[in-house]
Amino acid sequence: MTTLFDSLTLGDLQLPNRIAMAPMTRVRAAAGGLATSAMATYYAQRASAGLLISEGVQPSLLGQSNPGTPGLHTDEQVASWRPVTHAVHANGGRIFAQIMHGGRVSHPDTTGLQPVGPSAVAARGKVFTPSGPQFAPVPRALETDEVPEQARSYADAATQAVAGGFDGIELHGANGYLISQFLSSNANLRTDRYGGSIPNRVRFAVEAVEASVDAIGAARVGIRLSPGAQIWGVQDEDVPELYAELLGSLDRLGLAYLHVEGTADDEVLLGLRRAWSGVFMANPSVPMGPKRVDLTDAERWLDLGADVVSFGRAYISNPDLVERLRLRLPLAPDDEATWYQGGEVGYLTYPAYEHTA
Repeated sequence: MTTLFDSLTLGDLQLPNRIAMAPMTRVRAAAGGLATSAMATYYAQRASAGLLISEGVQPSLLGQSNPGTPGLHTDEQVASWRPVTHAVHANGGRIFAQIMHGGRVSHPDTTGLQPVGPSAVAARGKVFTPSGPQFAPVPRALETDEVPEQARSYADAATQAVAGGFDGIELHGANGYLISQFLSSNANLRTDRYGGSIPNRVRFAVEAVEASVDAIGAARVGIRLSPGAQIWGVQDEDVPELYAELLGSLDRLGLAYLHVEGTADDEVLLGLRRAWSGVFMANPSVPMGPKRVDLTDAERWLDLGADVVSFGRAYISNPDLVERLRLRLPLAPDDEATWYQGGEVGYLTYPAYEHTA
């Protein structure tokens, strides 16, 4: 029987275990979207994971969603990531950068730019800005000839990620951000080749992935999806048909992995597992949900056919999560108040498990 502690080939990498750290926004970047020495320590502390997936990294200023997040679109940003990736590799780890274009989930106070989206439909709720939460503004609908440029921005960031020492990238196609907005039936009201029918609504995602594959190779590219999540007001109609169409187009590319969140029922998720011939990474939790993934959840999904299981919140307060799971040690609780406050408290201050004699 497969366990979390069996090795696995993922793209060109050999993972020592099947535990991944899920991408989590921590807003600890320096001005200009630069990675920091604290970020190098944070990721290096967790390098025993089979795979680390970074927080969402914006591929352009226009793609930035939250203040305090890092980028991969300037030479200075690329240089700032090299000590981070070097620290992970020096500790025996592997790390992918999650490329996250916020689309309509942004604000001019954060970027100085009007957010863009598939249509002029605002996200639901308040977005983070430098002065505090504000209601999401109505985005500018992208013109048809502008859409390919936004798809290519993922590939440009992928090239920069490899230059910065990352082992690969994950396109953020989940949680109501730009790719998810194009998949949506209520955020995407377009009547051109990027909207309307299911094949048209998946086109942007496919073009973004294909461009990334062309840039750095399929073995270095993964994608994260959240079927039916309804985050930021995004709705997916015909979830099984929509994601079957998307996976049918992506599966032929030979990607490193597909990363799926537990935002739909088991029947839908298992249908995606059957439709995917490559490495399937499951994250059994719902983003911002009340429960963090534990060993029971992970073992259940391995039994259901997942190849890798990603842990989010559990990794915030348990840098030695692999060892704790292996020895079935208690998991330390995390302090939600410190998730986005900046600084080292709640970021670098969670110790490894202390064994007693």
